[in-house]
Amino acid sequence: MPDHTAALRLDDVRIRYDGSADDTPNGVSFDVRTGDVVLILGPSGCGKSTLALSLNGLVPHAVAATLSGSVFVNGIRTADATVSRLSQDVAMVFQDPDSQLVTGTVFDEVCFGPENLLLPVDAVLERAERALRAVGLWERRLDNPDVLSGGGKQRLAIACALAMDTGVLVLDEPTANLDPTGIADVYAVLRDIAAAGTHAVVLVEHNLDAAIDLVDRVIVLDGTGRIAFQGDPRTVLAGAADQVAALGVWLPVATLAALRLRSAGVVLDPLPLTPDELTAALNGIRSLPPLPECTPEPTVVPSDAAVSVRGLTVTRGRTPIIRDVSLEIARGDFVTVIGANGAGKTTLVQALAGVVPPPKGRVRVGDLDPATSDARMLADHIGFVFQNPEHQFIENTVFDELAHGLRVRGHAGDGLSVDEIEARVTAMLERFGLERHRDMHPFLLSGGQKRRLSVGTALITGAPVLVLDEPTFGQDRQRANELLTLLRDLHRSGTTVITVTHDLQLVAEYASHVAVMHDGQLLAFGAAGDILGDDELLSSAGLILPPLARAMRGVTRHPSWMSLTRVSDLPGSPT
Repeated sequence: MPDHTAALRLDDVRIRYDGSADDTPNGVSFDVRTGDVVLILGPSGCGKSTLALSLNGLVPHAVAATLSGSVFVNGIRTADATVSRLSQDVAMVFQDPDSQLVTGTVFDEVCFGPENLLLPVDAVLERAERALRAVGLWERRLDNPDVLSGGGKQRLAIACALAMDTGVLVLDEPTANLDPTGIADVYAVLRDIAAAGTHAVVLVEHNLDAAIDLVDRVIVLDGTGRIAFQGDPRTVLAGAADQVAALGVWLPVATLAALRLRSAGVVLDPLPLTPDELTAALNGIRSLPPLPECTPEPTVVPSDAAVSVRGLTVTRGRTPIIRDVSLEIARGDFVTVIGANGAGKTTLVQALAGVVPPPKGRVRVGDLDPATSDARMLADHIGFVFQNPEHQFIENTVFDELAHGLRVRGHAGDGLSVDEIEARVTAMLERFGLERHRDMHPFLLSGGQKRRLSVGTALITGAPVLVLDEPTFGQDRQRANELLTLLRDLHRSGTTVITVTHDLQLVAEYASHVAVMHDGQLLAFGAAGDILGDDELLSSAGLILPPLARAMRGVTRHPSWMSLTRVSDLPGSPT
């Protein structure tokens, strides 16, 4: 019998998508009471997002999947209630905000849910204003959601959930598209909700550095979708750090740093979970080992620029999105474009790749002008990975999606044989752990699997320039590291890699150069260490230091450590 005192109760929940041979999640049981904040972790494809969809009845009522076991919301069995009925008890923020935006203005979007509850006009207006102010969108309430950046859309989706004023709030990667300041704003809202004790909050999140001080309980799923660990954050993430890391799950950066240091004989007990805890622990140690000598990244010496931008301005309607940007990227550079939401990062890289046609004569990719080149010529020179993987899928199976670009070359008379395409696609499937899904429709993959597929489609043709918008979005730690290591290997072999990301810790670990965008303009471009070491520059761009750099700035007892930004520069072995 359900525990009617729990806001949520899951009893031996197993979910299997139509056409799949596996249950993910698989035999999951737990309760969430009002006032609890529960964090769900696990490797990509383990069923985290699927589990979230079962909490408001979308599984099994609207998604082609079979649910066994039981999910109860405030004592109501979800299998016996409609999604519309359950929406009065559970509000959901999806992994992809575009999938839940339906109206023509930001204000109407937030009003839409309460209006469908037939609330009085004054109540709808009050809820909408409160929610939009909470996420910093009140001043943009008359804008069309389509003109918001990816992060702006994410904020809007959170505002829509808050306006429903339900007792249960489910958030699937709510900060994946947000800049550091936006992440801080969202978690400030969630902290207020948690402090009020009026909601049960279920959170699927990779950014543990932002979430860790908010969470009461952590549930870790393993690769088969079963619960591997469950308990308070310190017990699970510090007490079982090695085992959790072995599952490929993200850990706080401070914990990853401590695990690396432990292999060098620096034992921090207990393991830190936050930058402040790492700072205090290192300042409490009298002597630290010398730092490894940093060797320059091996790169190809450029003979000319891979990408050249001169006075680029891109407008949407009459509104300039980027203004007078000039930039030269050398062959073999690993460049990351950073900036606050709405700074123009995505528009800039889309213009480089010809996805957004730039004005003629403003961009050169090798010897091509994207403004005057056809799609096949561009694809031979530059591969592009969209922020939302679904925006680039055109085939009905994973295999065909990867094979598409190779087959197009064949139709043009300069492609590969059928056997060569089979071999190359099979190798890419294995590289990204997708071989078991080769015959599945791309839209039925998990969020992380879709991202890996989208990256594979860009890599497979071997273009000399590769552009990726948020390449690690939705990835577990193991897959993100594999992908970024692959990009670094490509960079070392001469491929020019250009990424957009909000994760400044990943920038610190992998980028050779950084471009900082602010309000549509290029604020700075230079070596990654110089950019990330400039606190004033980052602040002027609305950014904050990555977690390790924040921790190390305070290690005053060991001054040589204060400028560290990369976990890989610490003594010890990789975790």
